[in-house]
Amino acid sequence: MIVSDIIKVFIPATAAFAFGILFAPILTHYLFKNKVWKKKAGKLALDGQPAVEFEKIRSEVHTGTETSTPRMGGILIWASVTFVTVGLWILAKSTPFAIFEKLDFLSRSQTWVPLFTLLAGALMGFVNDLLDIHPSGERGVSLRLRLLFVTLVSLFIGSWFYYKLEVLSIGIPGDGTFFIGILTIPLFVLVTLGLYAGGVIDGIDGLSGGVFGATFTAYAGIAYFQNQINLAAFCATLAGGILAFLWFNIPPARFWMTETGTMGLTMTLAAVAFMTDTLGGGYGVAALPIIAFPLVITVLSNIIQVGSKKLRGKKVFRIAPLHHHFEAIGWPSYKVTMRYWIISIVCAIAGMTIALLK
Repeated sequence: MIVSDIIKVFIPATAAFAFGILFAPILTHYLFKNKVWKKKAGKLALDGQPAVEFEKIRSEVHTGTETSTPRMGGILIWASVTFVTVGLWILAKSTPFAIFEKLDFLSRSQTWVPLFTLLAGALMGFVNDLLDIHPSGERGVSLRLRLLFVTLVSLFIGSWFYYKLEVLSIGIPGDGTFFIGILTIPLFVLVTLGLYAGGVIDGIDGLSGGVFGATFTAYAGIAYFQNQINLAAFCATLAGGILAFLWFNIPPARFWMTETGTMGLTMTLAAVAFMTDTLGGGYGVAALPIIAFPLVITVLSNIIQVGSKKLRGKKVFRIAPLHHHFEAIGWPSYKVTMRYWIISIVCAIAGMTIALLK
């Protein structure tokens, strides 16, 4: 049984990676052929003003530019995951081969919710990216509408957790569970919004892929040891798709992840954290700030920067979020990326340890 479970986790992950590697040239050809990049360069700072410091760094140290590097690379991730997930389900239902039935991990109890959040976020992100590359120079779907979308979807999923799956508490390491009742719904909304805000970590070649890859690998391990094998397979498949993306996103990036990737991944991460909590007899939510620490610190640096400018009239960081601050003070982008990778791996291991405490 143990060997069978391991195979169920590893084969879909490997298949997603392989599909992503094979699909990337096709996607790249389409993105370059249709010039899927911003037609007008420019980025706004957190206060709505032109990001002068960011543009200076972009022109000096980044190999790609907004008007020559394709966006929508996140398609590679969710397309790979969807192809493997749905493909194995179809093969399990339509062929007589027992192997496909054993590999099928699409289940209502464990993977419907995270697959839904992945595709819902990816679709909205795709619309945003389409508007971002429009010749008119539009800046995608407004932040207000994107936040509204994330809120509505997370309200639905949070209600599903509370009413359908009867999630009434969250796990507390060393102390059992903490009853929150209907507060499950607003807590899930807040967690999802917080993680979505961390999606701006997709700002340096290779950075977001390494961070998300380590994060979902950690939750694959947590789900596996909690005997949530279908969920473990899904998270591992996500990690496989992310690694395929990362193969082409390391400097110089062939394409960037952008919203069609980050929105789906951050919303899915929130769902997976709750799925691996009391539903799996673990502490998936409590471990989230540790496992996703690079995302957390990204959000906190933005909050600190905005708060300081409003209250003190001064900036704390040269640029927010934090990874761009390190670039601004002289760190090469590859050094920032690799150190974030190291931190992500360490945090993933520490978070797994906490999540599995009994």
